Amino acid sequence: MTAVVQMQTYRHDEDTASSASRLLGLARSKTTEDRRRLLLGITALCDATPPGAEASPLLGDIFMILARQAERDIRKALSEALAPAEWAPPALVAMLALDEIEIARPVIARSPLLKDQDLLRVLVEATIEHQIEVARRPHLSSQVADAIIDRGEPASLTALAGNRTAEVSDSALERLIDHSRRIAALRAPLTRHPRLNDQLATQLYQYVGQALREAIGERFRVDESKLSIAVDAATTKVQPQKAEPKGIEEAASVVERDEMERRLVAKLQAGGQLRAGFLIRAVRERRLSLFEHGIAALSGFTLAQVRAAIMRPSADALYLLCASVGIDRAVFPAVLDEIRKLSDGWPGEGDVGVQGRTSLPPSAAAREFRALMGHIGE
Repeated sequence: MTAVVQMQTYRHDEDTASSASRLLGLARSKTTEDRRRLLLGITALCDATPPGAEASPLLGDIFMILARQAERDIRKALSEALAPAEWAPPALVAMLALDEIEIARPVIARSPLLKDQDLLRVLVEATIEHQIEVARRPHLSSQVADAIIDRGEPASLTALAGNRTAEVSDSALERLIDHSRRIAALRAPLTRHPRLNDQLATQLYQYVGQALREAIGERFRVDESKLSIAVDAATTKVQPQKAEPKGIEEAASVVERDEMERRLVAKLQAGGQLRAGFLIRAVRERRLSLFEHGIAALSGFTLAQVRAAIMRPSADALYLLCASVGIDRAVFPAVLDEIRKLSDGWPGEGDVGVQGRTSLPPSAAAREFRALMGHIGE
């Protein structure tokens, strides 16, 4: 290194240390003017730091003070300034990634300092909005992609399906296609996925509507006429007890989905994790079959009795069934409304006196339900 370059480097380090010292004082201040000067100073210092350089200890002190004490706008500006930086303190970047989503978004999307373990922590500890941003992150690793698929959150899966730079293996893509049976939003991005091959396209073809079938047919050698006949044949074998399915892809997967949900409920029950809250969440997520299997397992009544209770002209039996597993009377009207939306208005709106009932203990509700429906499905 020449003497001139050494002198320039020394002056740069000296100027940086001096600037960092001034900013440290501003970071401890609470006045509006000092906050404004702090923002401008941070931006200038970030711009002046050369690629590959390390942050000075004073600069690290400033960042930690900001992250712990500063107002939301300061933390947001800090996140935006540090998002592309390779020299920022990694612990600080990881902390910002767990802040509220508007602050976390820049570093989740762009920071080169976030490693797989940091992103996996975000998936576990942060909100669904954070998880979506992780799924959208460019060049996402296969390890993190697999973790997103394992979690099975529809919004995150859809974001991952649309991320064309993510490292998604053939087996992971096959799992995404399997999820598309129940998550319609996955189907369109999957038809455009760069890793989709002939075999996976044929599998996906079964679950999509006509427009997406045509898009698949344009990219791959899918014999549409033969596959349509197979799907139609599968459809005619399915005889749902309630409303007719609204699409071929929905009918073709009824049996498989029903069995998958039965196994899920059995697994949760074996692990002691089947609760009334799970049933309420299933209804809110528009998964009526999952609700039916879950409440049958939790109550001890048969699936036939559960489905018969839903198909009655009044909601009395369903109310007793829900009460028998601990679903609160105050929650029942919302559950009933969602079930009616999923089953073409069943149960009916006959006079059952549900609104006038007092809350029943689960044991009493189970006795009344057994007296009312005990002859069915036993």
